[in-house]
Amino acid sequence: MTTPSKLLLIGIIPFLFNCDLDEKNISSIKSGDSLYINRTSYLEQLEGFWLGTSIANWTGLVTEMDKIGNTTDIKTLPFYTREDWGKMDKPAIWDGENPSQISETIDYVLRKPGELWGADDDTDIEYMYQYLILQNKQVKLTPKQIKEGWLEHISSIEENYLWVSNQKALDLMNEGYLPPDTGDPRLNEHYEMIDAQLTTEIFGLFAPGNPELARDLASLPIQTVARYEAEDIAKFYVTMFSLASINPERSIHDRIDSMSLHARYYLPDDEYPAKMYDYIRSLYESNIPWEATRDSIYKAYQIEQRHGYDITSKNLYCNACFAAGINFAASLVSLFYGEGDLLETIKIGSLAGWDSDNPTATWGGLIGFMMGVNAIEDAFGTELSNEFHIHRTRQNFPNNGIDTFENMAVNGLKIVDSVVLNEMNGSINQNKNYWIIPFNRDNN
Repeated sequence: MTTPSKLLLIGIIPFLFNCDLDEKNISSIKSGDSLYINRTSYLEQLEGFWLGTSIANWTGLVTEMDKIGNTTDIKTLPFYTREDWGKMDKPAIWDGENPSQISETIDYVLRKPGELWGADDDTDIEYMYQYLILQNKQVKLTPKQIKEGWLEHISSIEENYLWVSNQKALDLMNEGYLPPDTGDPRLNEHYEMIDAQLTTEIFGLFAPGNPELARDLASLPIQTVARYEAEDIAKFYVTMFSLASINPERSIHDRIDSMSLHARYYLPDDEYPAKMYDYIRSLYESNIPWEATRDSIYKAYQIEQRHGYDITSKNLYCNACFAAGINFAASLVSLFYGEGDLLETIKIGSLAGWDSDNPTATWGGLIGFMMGVNAIEDAFGTELSNEFHIHRTRQNFPNNGIDTFENMAVNGLKIVDSVVLNEMNGSINQNKNYWIIPFNRDNN
């Protein structure tokens, strides 16, 4: 197999570099054994992460659990296709005959200036982790710090916007357990669910260009709610987010392609996430429509239980429509077929099925980061709100829970500063405003 360093470095343009970044044109440069990343550009990219993930989250919520296939008394076939975009939303499996309260039609959900982006489970725990890192002045949170943070900021009563493994982890914390025991299969029967995938991607952004470190920073938060394949899938996402600062001279499509191949390298070959990745990539490369690929994964994994993905035999509610595996597969459909285009990725992700807001929010955040906030607004052709309401889902934050993406990006930059200096043995060029990060290919 090709080594990850080779995968990552394919297509890098050689530079004769004099340590003088032009912040108007260049966000990062790999030169020799160091990675140089412009902090001004990174700040705008972090803001783009929060905006991109919010757009994708809320657009995906319109179709969340509308289409999960057929299982026992729940029957939702046929799946959505591209032709359904702009048409009436079908009800989710728990909504009777009512379409989404967010939008009666399947379309992008946008918030204009003066409106608030509400927190959801795709954004709120990442917000909380960022807050806890700054509050504790410690980038590697301890079990006690995670537990205290969850109990302080997550309500124990309905509606608390927690489900499956996240909810069980909170229950266990209230019983006195600490992470990582809260994700132990002996205590948490939901360890195979999607939860870790949507709560930990941000750790990749805290360790730019160093996925090994990113996975280490994210390890305990991931294990708070997940184990085994679900844990590996979450680390796949963290790896991709860490690599999002590399090769800015290339197209987003090309960068995502090499980033995903790099992240695939760390998936164990004998487990279903790696086999899912290889299978779905082969279908994409065969040039069949994304709808056909999505239909194929439904048949392969929820009917035939191929590649060791045997969750259907466990007879869980809605055929485990919240599971890490099937939603990872669906996310790869939108990642590959979206080809780095934010609007197309969100559209496919929202139509792909299952827990559609979660995978869509992940890729919306990743591509949003790679674009930056200004390019996102250009893509949608309108100015968008930068205000975020964390108290929609969580509690006990400053300013009555109202924050801005700009301030959230500033806080994220503070964390990256600490990681670069204290975890990467890097430095900050204060005059030119960029990080100098040692780049060890063996650690990437």
